[in-house]
Amino acid sequence: MHATNPGVAMVTGASSGIGLATARALQNAGFRVFGTSRRANGEKSDGTTMLACDVTDDESVAKLVERVVTEAGRIDLLVNNAGMGLLGAAEESSTAQAQALFDVNVFGVLRTTSAVLPAMRHQGNGRIVNVSSALGLIPAPYSALYASTKHAIEGYSESLDHELRTFGIRVVLVEPGYTKTAFEENLAKPDRLLDIYDSARAGMNAVTRKAIETGDAPEVVARTIVEAATTLVPKRRYAAGKMARQVSLLRRFVPEAAFDRSLRKQNGLPV
Repeated sequence: MHATNPGVAMVTGASSGIGLATARALQNAGFRVFGTSRRANGEKSDGTTMLACDVTDDESVAKLVERVVTEAGRIDLLVNNAGMGLLGAAEESSTAQAQALFDVNVFGVLRTTSAVLPAMRHQGNGRIVNVSSALGLIPAPYSALYASTKHAIEGYSESLDHELRTFGIRVVLVEPGYTKTAFEENLAKPDRLLDIYDSARAGMNAVTRKAIETGDAPEVVARTIVEAATTLVPKRRYAAGKMARQVSLLRRFVPEAAFDRSLRKQNGLPV
């Protein structure tokens, strides 16, 4: 990649929200962009070539990467953005539901990353931007399983970056806060609801809905992803948006007990 020709980018989950805004921002930055969704048809949308890919399927991911490399000759940037949410008490989800969540949010990232690495090693360079979350840094009551997937991505990305620097490849994290997307509308519901959690779950739904309504625009996150993708010497992680920056600072510098009280208060839990 260089300033006048950043190269070829692949963005998973690019049909809406942060992924769509990122595809557009990367295109404006000069990238040739391939976006993915489960039902894409290979046509261009606003200059982005949309391709079908199910990140939970090894063969689907392999075919995607093969097609991009065949058409473009290389992959300079991978943005792992595809993901799903789940809101409810941890014990309200079966092991199967938890595994399905991890299959998208964690193993989906592992699949696409492993699939692009041979091409990037052959090129001698590449950048992988993994979209994590502010909930990859802090506890998230009633989002324990979702937060666990993001904590996993944090550890994976930071460790993988050390493995790949020798090959000229960097792995970077982008951590959005609440963002104005359809994320809340598309949250999965626990598959074994328990009456004991009805009140608290409803309260967290209301907190989440309000936070998303007042959250950052997807374009804010997209600009941060472009920065993470194009900076010559990237930082390990980028907080995207005001809320995410505040959370990052508070997590690092506020005493644990004070942070705990504040988190419970903001989530409507007894202090």
